[in-house]
Amino acid sequence: MLRALILTLFPEMFPGPLGVSLAGKALEKGIWALEAINIRDFAEDRHKTVDDSPYGGGTGMVMRADIMGRAIEAAQTRLPGAQLICLTPRGKPLTQAMVETLKNQELILICGRFEGIDERVMAHYNPLEISLGDYVLSGGELAAMALLDACVRLLPGVIGKESALHEESFSTFPSPCRGEGQGGGGANSAGLLEYPQYTKPPSWNGLAVPEVLLSGHHKEIEQWRRAQAENITKARRPDLWNAHAGTGPHKKD
Repeated sequence: MLRALILTLFPEMFPGPLGVSLAGKALEKGIWALEAINIRDFAEDRHKTVDDSPYGGGTGMVMRADIMGRAIEAAQTRLPGAQLICLTPRGKPLTQAMVETLKNQELILICGRFEGIDERVMAHYNPLEISLGDYVLSGGELAAMALLDACVRLLPGVIGKESALHEESFSTFPSPCRGEGQGGGGANSAGLLEYPQYTKPPSWNGLAVPEVLLSGHHKEIEQWRRAQAENITKARRPDLWNAHAGTGPHKKD
């Protein structure tokens, strides 16, 4: 079962988006569990100070190792053996394959703030460092939400038609060409970006749905979707296309 403990300076941010829609319903049903712990509870001064100026000078403040250590150890007492994760721009990029490995685990998610966390915390606790991408957020909370949302939607009983998970963007399941979801594009299980999707009305603002999708010929539809996925991937993500076509770094002999 997916259980998540969030270490944050802003516990009031949770569950936030995770408390609505599919993730929220699953949370109510007990399919997964979430709890936020306030890092300030582990500060010892009356002002609940959790940060200080960096050694060596520089702008901003750094989260203190002693306070973070007490917070982490309290979380580990509650979830012994949980995977410790720190959300940070310098971490490994989050991928669907990574989500697949985390979806049924107990997780402790560290949400940093300010200029970051004292490096000794990383050295001592050796968390898995994960990034959403090559940009910087104000803190790790939104990244933690994104990671958990990606995990929760894969859990049994969350999405009505679980077979749809085998056909969507970035799926690690073998399936026919299919893309789905609200991500900014994505690769289906064949390693291609998703093809265009259409629904009613058949004509809108002078733009018509491609006739092949209205034909009822499933084989032709599948071929059209495949061709569209290939063309979009070539144009937008040549790195994915090269890997898919066997010309990139993942080429197999």
